[in-house]
Amino acid sequence: MPDTFLGRIIVYTVQGCPHCRNAIKTLKSLALPYTDVRLDLFPNIRREVVKKSGMSTVPQIYFNEILIGGNEDLNKLIQDKERLDKLFFSLKTNSFSFDWPIVPEKSDVAIISSFDDLPCETDEYVYLLRDLKQNSFVGIQCVGLKFYKQAFSGKDFFNWAAGCKGLDDVAALKLGQTLLERQLIFSLSDSKLFLPTSEIYQLISEDESEALNSGTLSNCQPKEATELGEQLRRIILQLYETFLKEDGKSVDYSGIKKSEAFQSYTRLTKELVRVNIEKVSREEKLAFFINVYNTLVIHSVIIRGSPNNLWTRYKFFNDSKYIIGGCVYSLQDIENGILRANRRGVGQISKPFGKNDPRLKVALVRHEPLIHFALVCGAKSCPPIKTYTSQNIYEELYLATSAFLESDSGCQVDLAKQTLKLSSIFKWYQGDFCHNETQLVDFVLNYMQPGSSKVKEMKKIVESKNYHIDFLPYDWTSNASQI
Repeated sequence: MPDTFLGRIIVYTVQGCPHCRNAIKTLKSLALPYTDVRLDLFPNIRREVVKKSGMSTVPQIYFNEILIGGNEDLNKLIQDKERLDKLFFSLKTNSFSFDWPIVPEKSDVAIISSFDDLPCETDEYVYLLRDLKQNSFVGIQCVGLKFYKQAFSGKDFFNWAAGCKGLDDVAALKLGQTLLERQLIFSLSDSKLFLPTSEIYQLISEDESEALNSGTLSNCQPKEATELGEQLRRIILQLYETFLKEDGKSVDYSGIKKSEAFQSYTRLTKELVRVNIEKVSREEKLAFFINVYNTLVIHSVIIRGSPNNLWTRYKFFNDSKYIIGGCVYSLQDIENGILRANRRGVGQISKPFGKNDPRLKVALVRHEPLIHFALVCGAKSCPPIKTYTSQNIYEELYLATSAFLESDSGCQVDLAKQTLKLSSIFKWYQGDFCHNETQLVDFVLNYMQPGSSKVKEMKKIVESKNYHIDFLPYDWTSNASQI
């Protein structure tokens, strides 16, 4: 920072925000010293920023403690030479107060540098599971008209635990109950109690399957969904910081594949197999499944490559899968089954989960429309990629929606043709947002920065009552960075 400035210019931004980039470019062009505080990297101060400023949109630009506003406000300030000179004088003569605005230390960003940093208590029951698998009473069991592999009756398990392991009746029952609670075995009747009867149980599978986190189980004790979700988010954050380009969209997939952080991430996905996600809050499910969806896309592109036509896109979203809590979830299942509260997706003729599907218990009770501006499908027209936290999920979704609508990928206004052009997302999922065009316009305006030129243009054509809505072509080209 030049010696002539005792004060500081603080700019609060998020990654992938076009107005944020423009504000930074303006400050650079004026050779003004500034500090860029990314609120998506520092979620612990986001709430305080919103509370103090009364603004939930970004950028927020401060000259010392004086709030200038957003990008348009900065441009207006530059045109007002008298006011600008006064602010410059204040910056030169007044020191910056660290009380407000908040400038976090870089160390405040929680990032995992290697897999060794992740806590892992060895689960001895995983080894018991492998021992159990070798016994002759574990095999194919018929229940109704369906056959189940690696299944057994509670009675056979009880006899094995008492005879081969030398446990008394109480200890044998306790062992079965422990395996059930740790999600190493599952009751086919969905019972939460282990019974030494004809009740059929099935081992959690370690076999290779289509899921990208299948295979040998993690030897770590199962973690709470909130803890595992935060560990995944921290590694994802490091991947995004290193391999996501400035626009928040272009991804260096080749670099990710070779990185230590990605190897750590893929190992951590093994712990998803046994995580208990059923009883966590709506906010925790939103953050957890949005983060997992976005990295499952990246994981699948790295392993399988980017889809390049309608058929390969269909397969990509249906065949890219993780095992989560003992159930297999595809990208379609996460988006339409979990986050959209079991609604039919584009091209689907039925709901993702049937009434007896155990995944239905995990699904949100009501859909969340803003997830469409957080889920990233690996294409150029997708929203920018971010990570999300359960503590601030609604604020983060609001900012993501606002940033997307402020970009040309989300919304354009053609005054000459009296046309509002919106992302095709609003056409494909119109029922998630509204019931008619008037409600759709209201939805869009509600999430755009008040007073922006785009909002003024929108209101002008809407007030004329002689406008129509078009939907922008969706660019399915891969978002892989060209390096």
